[in-house]
Amino acid sequence: MNFQIKNLGNRNIPSPLKNIFQKSGSQFISDNSRVLYDVSIKSNKKQNNNKPEISFEKAGPREKIYFDPSKVRAAIITCGGLCPGFNNVIRAIVTESFYMYKSCTIFGFPYGYHGLNPENGYKPIELNPNNVKDIHNSGGTILGSSRGGTDDMDKIVDTLERFNINILYAIGGDGTLRGAHEIAKIALKRKLNLSVIGVPKTIDNDLSYVQRSFGFETAFSKAVDSVNAAHVEAKGAPNGIGLVKVMGRHSGFIAASATLATSEVNFVLIPEVPFDIEGENGLLAHIEKRLANRYHAVICVAEGAAQDLIIKDPSHQKKDASGNLKLADIGLYLQNRIQRYFDSRNITINLKYIDPSYIIRSAPANPNDSIFCTILGQYAVHAGMAGKTDIIIGQWNNVFTHIPIEAATHKRNQINPNSMFWKDILAATGQPENMKNN
Repeated sequence: MNFQIKNLGNRNIPSPLKNIFQKSGSQFISDNSRVLYDVSIKSNKKQNNNKPEISFEKAGPREKIYFDPSKVRAAIITCGGLCPGFNNVIRAIVTESFYMYKSCTIFGFPYGYHGLNPENGYKPIELNPNNVKDIHNSGGTILGSSRGGTDDMDKIVDTLERFNINILYAIGGDGTLRGAHEIAKIALKRKLNLSVIGVPKTIDNDLSYVQRSFGFETAFSKAVDSVNAAHVEAKGAPNGIGLVKVMGRHSGFIAASATLATSEVNFVLIPEVPFDIEGENGLLAHIEKRLANRYHAVICVAEGAAQDLIIKDPSHQKKDASGNLKLADIGLYLQNRIQRYFDSRNITINLKYIDPSYIIRSAPANPNDSIFCTILGQYAVHAGMAGKTDIIIGQWNNVFTHIPIEAATHKRNQINPNSMFWKDILAATGQPENMKNN
C-alpha cells in the first residue's frame, strides 16, 4: 500500500498555535515524523528486498498551515449506524476550530451524505461552541445519521462548492470513508481547495492500519454488562444457558473483548472462526458436555458469525442503503436450534437470550472513549488546516497518525485465529480450538 499523504499545496501561513506552543514548550509535528508499523527490534532492520519499513505520517499540529483560519468554511457530516462518541468528535472539531484556530464558520449537514444532496431538502446547521457545549453527554449524533446517499457524488461536491466549503470532516465507517475518498478525488480533479478528513467510526473496529476506532471500547464495555447478566441468569437455574448476541458483522472484536473482560463466557462465536452446529464436535454437543459438568453455560456470539449455516443461497441476500448484505439473525437461530436439540433429548434447559445491540450503540461514550474522541476531533482540525486531504485520523502503536483513506478501507481488520489474541480467548473460555466435524 502507498502511505504517502496528499497535500493541497504549500503551507505558508504561520499557525495560530505558535504563541501557545512557545509559552508551553510544545513542539509542532513535521511531515517527516513517521510512526513505524512494526516496532519490534527484529523488523526495525531493512527488509530483504531493501524496501524501507512500513510507516505512517504522524498526526498533529503543523507550524505552517495551508488555510487562512479566518476565511475557512468547514462542514461536518455523521454517517452510518449510531455509535458512542459521535457527539464528542463533533464538539471537539468545533471547539478546536473556534478556540485554537479562531475559525468560526462550521456547518453541520443533517443525515450524512443525504444532507449534502439539495434534492432531499435538508438545511445545514451552523455550529458554534455554545450549541455543542453539552452534546458529549448524550448518545447518538445531533446531526442525525443515515446510510447511503452516495449515488451522485458530483452533486454532493456541487453542494460543497456552492457553500464554499474548504474542509469536510466525514465521521463514519467503511462506506462513509469510501464516499469521502470519492469526494476528495472529484475535488482534486476540479482543482478545488477542499480538504477531506475522515474520522473513522466503526463500532466493530475493523478498519485496516487503525489500532482502535472510537466507540469500540464503550461498545464492548456495555456488552460486558449483558454477558454478566447472562451469567447470573444461567447460574440461577438448572441447566441454565445465557446467550448474548453482540455487534460484529465481519469481525468479532466486540465479542472477543467482552469475553476477555469478563472471563464468564464458555463459548465465543465469531465470523472469523467457522463452526458446526450438529455432530460429535459441533457446538450443541459441546454445550451438552458443559451442562453435564458445570450445569450452566454462557455463549457470546457476534452478529456475523455462522452466516453460511443459515443462508444457503447468498445471492438472494438483500442489501442495506450502504451496500452491506443484510445478515440473518444468528442469535434467534441459535436460540431455536439449542432449544430444539435439548427438547429432542428430553433434557430440560433454561435458556435466556439477550440482544443489547441498540442499547450499546446508542449509549454515550465512556470516559476513556470520550478522551479518545476529543483528541481525534482535535487532530482532524490540525490536518484540515494544514491542507491534508483524502486521509483519516488513525492511531497506531498508541500514536495518532494520518492514513490514506484508500489504505484504511482496502480490506477489513479481522481476528487472526492463529494469533496470540485468539489463543488468549480460548484459554479464557475453555472452548475447543476447533468445533468443526471431520
